[in-house]
Amino acid sequence: MVALLAPAPASGQAPVIDVRATSPSAPNPLVGTRWFVDRENHAWVQWRQAVRQGRRGDAYVNREIALQPKFRWFGRSTRPNPARKIGDYIARAERQREIPLMTTLRHHGVTCGPDYTGGGPAEDARFRAWYRMLARVIGRHRVVIGYEPDSLGTIDCLKKSRRKARVATLRYGIDVLSSLPNATIYIEAGASDWESARRTASLLRQVGIAKVRGFMLNATHYDWTASNIRYGRALSRRTGGKHFIINTSANGRGPVHYQRWTNARHTSWRTVNIWCNALMRGLGIAPTTQTHDPLVDAYMWINRPGVSSGTCNGGVKRTNVGAWFQQRANMLVKYRTNWIRAPRGTRHGHHSKPSIRKVAGGRVVGPVKRGF
Repeated sequence: MVALLAPAPASGQAPVIDVRATSPSAPNPLVGTRWFVDRENHAWVQWRQAVRQGRRGDAYVNREIALQPKFRWFGRSTRPNPARKIGDYIARAERQREIPLMTTLRHHGVTCGPDYTGGGPAEDARFRAWYRMLARVIGRHRVVIGYEPDSLGTIDCLKKSRRKARVATLRYGIDVLSSLPNATIYIEAGASDWESARRTASLLRQVGIAKVRGFMLNATHYDWTASNIRYGRALSRRTGGKHFIINTSANGRGPVHYQRWTNARHTSWRTVNIWCNALMRGLGIAPTTQTHDPLVDAYMWINRPGVSSGTCNGGVKRTNVGAWFQQRANMLVKYRTNWIRAPRGTRHGHHSKPSIRKVAGGRVVGPVKRGF
């Protein structure tokens, strides 16, 4: 068995002992730790391939992404032999004396509708078995876990009779993982441009936020870091002072929102959020524990820049969800910033003030409210 890593203390700072850090008063368990830079992640593999093929521009782009620590996603697509794949990932991190970062995505959320059951009770049983397996593999190893992106925000996508079951299975997973002695866990909490803080906090309490370090924000969205800090503080007030992390992997230019009229008379409208391969976006702040608020433990790359969100906006079959998308990687590096909010005089994250159709591509549906 590979020896466990103890978190390395930052200069002049006492060592962190409580890595679970469930008390809001506990020191930040991420400070002074080295996070795993995986030489088998998409960006690293594509960097080496671009070098071999003499594609200097792509090599530069892919290197900029590859050298940053990122979360590896594990879930229903981790097959065959998920236990072996997860164990190998942890072992490789420990050989580099770095802490593995893991995003777990096991809930069944492939569509949305009044009759969607999320796989039913059989899928719930598979979810529970998968988390028992994960806990056995992790054991006493030091890990950081981002728990079930989009799981809370998509509860309403399920048939009404299945929504309590989703909460129950998520709670079961937290019950299992929270017993691990060296796991720092952050539960999915959506993003500042999604659900209300009141509703999300209620769900976090039901799932078991008290048993873990805190929650994560913006995992699959592009919303500004400053907006997520405000939203996170609102959630923290409703969850006993819990801390949180923010995904900054692709929010350097902020979100793409527009308002669409919902009737012919233009008297009512709704806000549409472009989350799938939004255009003219950029990398955000590199992973760090130097944040703008004491409740924010870290800015981290929870999502995987350069990986496709699906076949929308330039994605084709070969760039389905989870596949490398070179054009997207090029875009993210080209437009990267360290902005935490929209600078004055910008629109859609740019001083050139591009139109909504230029940044949303083919995702704009219906008549757009004036000003976008």
